[in-house]
Amino acid sequence: MQTKKHSLIESITNVAIGYGVAVASQLLIFPMFSINVSISDNLIIGLWFTAVSIARSYIVRRFFTARVGVRIKKIA
Repeated sequence: MQTKKHSLIESITNVAIGYGVAVASQLLIFPMFSINVSISDNLIIGLWFTAVSIARSYIVRRFFTARVGVRIKKIA
C-alpha cells in the first residue's frame, strides 16, 4: 500500500511535468481563440491550475488506496 507521503510526491511529480505541457499548450492554443496573455500571466494561470491538479490527484489517489486497503482487509 502506498503511503500518503508517496502519494503526494507522485502527484507533485506528475503535475510538475504536466505544468510544462500546460504552459506550452496555453502559448499555442490561447492565440487561436484571440486570448492574448503575457508570458508571466500564462505562468501564473498554469500555477493555479497546477495547484488544483495536485489536490485533485492526491485526493483521487488516497480514495483508491483506501478502497484497495478495505478490500484487502475483507479478504484477510
